[in-house]
Order: sequence, then structure tokens, then C-alpha cells
Amino acid sequence: MPATTAPAALLALHDRETRLGARPDGPGVVVEHVGRVVRRTGPAHNWNGVLWSGFTSAAEADDAIAAQIAHYTARGLSFEWKLYAHDEPADLGERLAAAGFTAEPDETLMAAEVDALALTDTVPDGIRVVPVTDAAGVDQVAEVHERAFGDDASRLRRQLLDALATTPDTVVAVLALAGDVPVGAARMELTPGTSFAGLWGGGTVPEWRGRGVYRALIAHRARIAAARGYRILHVDASPRSRPILRRLGFTPLTVTTPYVYGPSL
Repeated sequence: MPATTAPAALLALHDRETRLGARPDGPGVVVEHVGRVVRRTGPAHNWNGVLWSGFTSAAEADDAIAAQIAHYTARGLSFEWKLYAHDEPADLGERLAAAGFTAEPDETLMAAEVDALALTDTVPDGIRVVPVTDAAGVDQVAEVHERAFGDDASRLRRQLLDALATTPDTVVAVLALAGDVPVGAARMELTPGTSFAGLWGGGTVPEWRGRGVYRALIAHRARIAAARGYRILHVDASPRSRPILRRLGFTPLTVTTPYVYGPSL
């Protein structure tokens, strides 16, 4: 694939490989194609939700929304409907809200071909980037997550421990350390047989922001992705990370909005 693939082509490939082509990626996880929906169901501490939908009418959408609510609530699970701006019908978000879903902040789906990124080997002075391979490292990732985002990281801790124990080839987790103090963390999810590596959870503690830690974590993961044969990176970018990603060569593809049913994921 050329390094100048058009955004529309990248978006179509992303839909086909990571949404329609989603695969089970952990213990107890099931991915199902049910009518015009692709959904992921797993343990309660995992991500549960709708990855793709492609409705041909409003009535079909309403029926599917009710069916997914019934599916997950029967299992006692909260779940997310991951809505993209180009999903049909155009008022799907309003229909989800009317059915009891809560919209969380929008994110921008951005992607880049690794070969086209403006990456350097520069790491901020006093920082080293190290892999996470054990429970102690996972605890440090969770610590950074809580300080960077203000969220409880107990679910993340369990998800990452599961992945490292059962499917270590599908996840990369890294820490940025100042001495022995964790100041940044990030992970990358790899799905065999696809072109995409997903960048997730990149965060820096407040006192270390603006010094290049986030960029160093992106570059580190990009090199690993390329070495393992993944040619495209994708990320759901917050307003804070979007400008950094654009400077590195990422292109906005669309907007995605998490719609949550039940307690927030």
C-alpha cells in the first residue's frame, strides 16, 4: 500500500478489517455477526459492545438497538455502542439516546501509515521507555492512567493482565520512566491478519506534559508495529492529542462517539 493512501480508502479499510472483520481477542470473548450488527461479548471487566452496524432503515436500527440491550442486560453487562459519524441512519445517535444510552465525549479516529510518519528516535532527557511484561509493570501502567486521566484503572489492570497472560502477541504495553518513577504509559493492540495496530491509553502525568513523552511513546510503538508487519496505526484521539498526532503525520478519518448503556465503561 502506498504511503499516500487517501483518507477515504483508509477509512474503508478500517471498517472492513477492524469493525466488520473483528475477531475474538481474549479468554471468554465472543465476536458475533447478528443481522446488521457486529458485537463483542466477554467478561464484565472487558470491553463489551457493538463494533459495527450497517442498517438499511430506521425501523431496522430500532429493532437492533432493542435486541442488543436485551442481549447484554440478560448477562448483567454494561456495554458500549461505538458509533462512527458515517454510520447509518444519520440519526442513529439520537435513536441510541432515546433508548437509554449516554453519549460520552467525541473522539477523532486518526490513522497513519507507519512509513509516512515523521518519527525520531529522540527520547526526553531523563526518560527511558521500557516494556511491560508482568504484574508490577501493569500496576505502574494503571497508576499513570489514573493520574493522567483521573479514571479508575481497575478494569484496565485486569484487561492488561489477561492479555499478557493469554494472548501476549496481541498487546504491547510500555512505560516511560523518570528514574524509577512512571510518568507515561501506553499500549498497542495487534490483530493478526489485519493491517492495523491500535494505539490506546497513551497518557502522561501532568508534571511531565509538554516534554515529548507522548511523542516518544508513539514512536516506540510505531517501530514495534512495523517490525511485526503492521503497516497502519489508528487511534481514537482526544482534543489534547490531536494536534500532536497531526504533526507526526496522522490524518483525521471520522468522528467516533461512545454510547454507553448501563454504568460507564
